[in-house]
Amino acid sequence: MRSASLPRSAALLAVVLTALAGCSGAAGAEGGEPGLGPVAANPATAALSFPLDAYTDSESERGRMGGVQQLLVSRCMARYGFTYEGVKPAPPSVAGTGEDRHRYLFGLADPAYAAAHGYDKSAGEGPRSKPAAPELSDSAHLVMYGERRGAPGGAAPDAKTEEEAADLDSGLTAAGQKVPAGGCVREGYRKLYAPTRDSVDLLFAFGLASEAHERSRQDSRVVDVLAKWSSCMDKSGYSGIATPYEVVEKLGLENEKGGARGVTAARADVACKREVNLVGIWAAVEKAYQERLVEEHAETLALYGKQRQARFRLAASLG
Repeated sequence: MRSASLPRSAALLAVVLTALAGCSGAAGAEGGEPGLGPVAANPATAALSFPLDAYTDSESERGRMGGVQQLLVSRCMARYGFTYEGVKPAPPSVAGTGEDRHRYLFGLADPAYAAAHGYDKSAGEGPRSKPAAPELSDSAHLVMYGERRGAPGGAAPDAKTEEEAADLDSGLTAAGQKVPAGGCVREGYRKLYAPTRDSVDLLFAFGLASEAHERSRQDSRVVDVLAKWSSCMDKSGYSGIATPYEVVEKLGLENEKGGARGVTAARADVACKREVNLVGIWAAVEKAYQERLVEEHAETLALYGKQRQARFRLAASLG
């Protein structure tokens, strides 16, 4: 239902956008707070996109790569005479729909979901318990992990990349063959994510995205919109909440996220976000910090992007 207060909110939003545009001048150019591009009015999180999305896997891509890694481990185990199927990765949480990878980046933001499920992120998904890993014999354990069962952690040699592993003797043999450093589990990881000495760390792009988010939280424009959201929550009867990330804990909703109290609080939370355009403003600020980091790390990201595409090609070749 369209709110009767929308025209007034739209007028206020226009003032906010003008103020934001005025804050984006020389400071951004000199390394202070970056200037902003377009600021959308209450965008759906599914519509959000950020520069580092091009370098980070979606949930479905992570599931696919997890399956490829398991296949590589299985093939390694087969070289030593062991049949190992591994633990199948869990299916994506929302099947048959477009993935909303930024759904909770700024806390709960979907009014329909808030009204139906409150803060219960697992509503409608069913049980997602992780299946138990297959039991391994002592000899299979040796091949899988590159160490004898019960050995002290960190005692076995390992390598960061597959190139380095080729020059490292694990000191272990099975079926008349050398066991790879770190065993098959590490070999599978290295072949997929770290085949060469110049392999960029798998979490490099994720780390940059996290850094951009932390920087955005300190930005004056986000600090301002958070204060306005907090004031709105206070007027709605929920005082002392500074950020959307602490609502559940501050209100003691851990055991009733989807209950009546959780739904009521979630509806107020999302309504306040929409009143102050929290998602639109924060997303614009975060995008600006990501753009800056992408520019600063352009060379490493270019290499990372090429290696990521090589992983996808490897996945396709394995079927």
